[in-house]
Amino acid sequence: MIRLIILHSKKVKSNVKNTSYIGVLFFAFCVNIYGQNEIKKQPLAAIIYDLEYRYPFQFTYANDVIENIVVISPHSDLTFEEALSYLEKETHLIFTILANNFVSINKRNKSLVICGEIKTSIGTPIQSATIQSENVSAISNEQGYFELEIKEDQKNITIDHLGYQTLTLSITSFQNESCLTIYPEPKTIDLQEIILKNYITKGISKTNVGGFKIDYSNFGILPGLIETDVLQTIQALPGVQSADETVSNINIRGGTHDQNLIMWDGIKMYQSGHFFGLISVFNPNITSKATLIKNGTHSEHTDGVSGTIIMNSDAEVNSDFSASIGVNMINVDAFADIPIGKKSSLQLSTRKSINEFLKTPTYSSYFDRISQDSELDSNNEEEVSNSDIEFDFYDTNVRWNYKFSDRDKVRANFLLINNDLVFTENTTINSEPVSRQSNIIQSSIAGGIWYERNWNKNFISSLQLYETDYRLKSTNANLQQGQRFLQENKVSETGVKLNTSYKLNRNVVLQNGYQFIETGITNLNDVDVPIFIEEQVRVIRTHGIFSQANYKTKNKRLFLSLGVRYTYNEKFNTHFVEPRVRYNQRIGKYINLEVQGEFKHQNTSQVINFQNDFLGIEKRRWILANDVDIPVIKSKQISSGLQYNRKGWLITVEGYYKMINGITARSQGFQNQYEFVRSIGDFTVSGLEFLVNKRFVNISTWLSYSYANNEYAFETFKEREFPNNIDIKHSITWGGAYSFRGFKISAGLNWNSGLPTTRPVMSESVVEEEINYDRANSDRLQEYFRLDFSAVYDFNLTKRIKAHTGVSVWNVTNNKNTITNYYSLNEEKIPQETRKTTLGVTPNVVFRVSF
Repeated sequence: MIRLIILHSKKVKSNVKNTSYIGVLFFAFCVNIYGQNEIKKQPLAAIIYDLEYRYPFQFTYANDVIENIVVISPHSDLTFEEALSYLEKETHLIFTILANNFVSINKRNKSLVICGEIKTSIGTPIQSATIQSENVSAISNEQGYFELEIKEDQKNITIDHLGYQTLTLSITSFQNESCLTIYPEPKTIDLQEIILKNYITKGISKTNVGGFKIDYSNFGILPGLIETDVLQTIQALPGVQSADETVSNINIRGGTHDQNLIMWDGIKMYQSGHFFGLISVFNPNITSKATLIKNGTHSEHTDGVSGTIIMNSDAEVNSDFSASIGVNMINVDAFADIPIGKKSSLQLSTRKSINEFLKTPTYSSYFDRISQDSELDSNNEEEVSNSDIEFDFYDTNVRWNYKFSDRDKVRANFLLINNDLVFTENTTINSEPVSRQSNIIQSSIAGGIWYERNWNKNFISSLQLYETDYRLKSTNANLQQGQRFLQENKVSETGVKLNTSYKLNRNVVLQNGYQFIETGITNLNDVDVPIFIEEQVRVIRTHGIFSQANYKTKNKRLFLSLGVRYTYNEKFNTHFVEPRVRYNQRIGKYINLEVQGEFKHQNTSQVINFQNDFLGIEKRRWILANDVDIPVIKSKQISSGLQYNRKGWLITVEGYYKMINGITARSQGFQNQYEFVRSIGDFTVSGLEFLVNKRFVNISTWLSYSYANNEYAFETFKEREFPNNIDIKHSITWGGAYSFRGFKISAGLNWNSGLPTTRPVMSESVVEEEINYDRANSDRLQEYFRLDFSAVYDFNLTKRIKAHTGVSVWNVTNNKNTITNYYSLNEEKIPQETRKTTLGVTPNVVFRVSF
């Protein structure tokens, strides 16, 4: 009902004309109100048709967007923009004017408000935590409370706070009406911080303790690589390379591969390569983070006198199921991360070679590479041929995370690795065909369990137990002599480590612990004709106590870590006290100075008895020190460097000096006058590493140069001092990477001055029917050059299914780089050179689906 009240003045008399005018206005007003009430709502489709007729605009929309929507048509007096504003208000849709007078109509995303309280494990509120969704964020208040308005289709939020691990929660966790109480886990207190991000490429960072961290959850791209292989990735860093292009012979600052400590989730690994060194055994799908330390190793780590490589799987309990399956030109792999309730998740990964079904050009290139100068090489013996060659490799990884309380969590790991090569050797003896099978097996099995307890916000302890077993076994059939030669090398190691971390105050953290290691190594040589059996079994038990103090200033400009490790060797009744130091100081805004030093030792090493051991394919066998002809290896190293980082420019320079004592000649792989000489010696390396890296928004390019002077010292050799077998004086790496959205492309080249070699004396190459060698390592092989390329593309197949595809070409120019050579006398008693070369041009393609 509408009431109209008219107030008159006290004068009774009024003009008739005025009275009539008021009446007309009253009637018109009533008619207008009545007319508005009678106007009916219309379908939005009809209103759009009318607007397109009245204005020079066209609408674009999906039918389901405007379906069943009815509103009153906007007044004809409104401008087009006013009409759109009116419709937005009435329909709750979004009208957007586009180019060429088009107007798009879309649904407005619905939103919901979630709330929660963030507390420590003992119930104390956590203030100033950041709660982040895709487009909005909030900060927790003094009571740890927060509210966040998010889109209805949002899947996850993340919670960050200094001192606590980043927490990712599913929106489904907030479906209850009451607010959720959240207990983030404290970070492990090691004061390790990133000082240089995106070192060379995205995902590689340099820390204030002098190491390199590699995060594969958000990784860029490197030349020649289309998958995140840790042992290939670290070779892109200055001071790290492989003299023979394999992951089973990585040289960190001039050291041999057996001088590297390789840890997988805290378990020491004695095998690193599939395809006998060409592919890493550590499945890229399960490796979440990796760390490379060249000097200043934490006192909790022993062994690895040249370097330390630490790999870790995902430590978080994952609440969402994820899986992937992929294939490249070498293997097929599958991965699954399976939530088990709210407190546990299981991660499974497996990989297997595909050559049983398809022999690709990549497989052929790899196989030709490993068969050079081995029993598989048909050039070795003209009277013997090989057939029925079967090769297979596989690996399986299992990781189980369980958080059974706010303070306690457990991780269990299992790893199985296997390489198996079988072939038949054929010949003719006395006009009769003779065939016998030869084979080589290389495998590892490892498992461990790890438990961590957060006693309070300042004190954390962890306990780990592990067992790792390695086996290398070959059977070599000698058809001409009717002989079978069996060789076996086994390593079995058990380890226990207790580690504690106590935050003394905001600036100081103390870390202490105890470690027990029992290592047993068996070497077997078994010949059937004539019967000869030689078996050596050695066991060493060590006890270690370590302590580390980490200090950083409040402004984070200075970091100092002082550590010491004491080790007692039961076998030899010896004691080792090894200091470690790491110092990082920020100078001004853009420069960091770092100094590192360490003393280390190790009881294990690899030796080569004969170059044809284990069919000549995997010649190195593990041995234990005996404190007689195989001493404990000891090392001392010091290094210092500067880093400059400003406006996308990164310049680093670092010098180092390293001394390794107690190496054996058999561990160095001599193939000259010292091939069969047994001696104990040392080597020293002094070097310089230089890097320039320029980063733009989507482009990163880098140039690195390494200089090293690597010299042997053997007292019993004729030449007391001479270049190391892996002495590479000069090395240059250039690379560039470009990324845009899901597309990444990278190219790079590697050059070095070549490895040392020993050649016969030109004027008198043979003396008394033996090769007369010149001074050891007095010459060089040809310079090494390799150009690599890679490109990957990530895209969505559906909302839930993602795809990853990529292509790479290793050694684009097909350079025949020589990595080793040796001489032998032919039938005419003339020295004949045998060369071993690297991979030629080798393409690879990958396709992976994740969901």
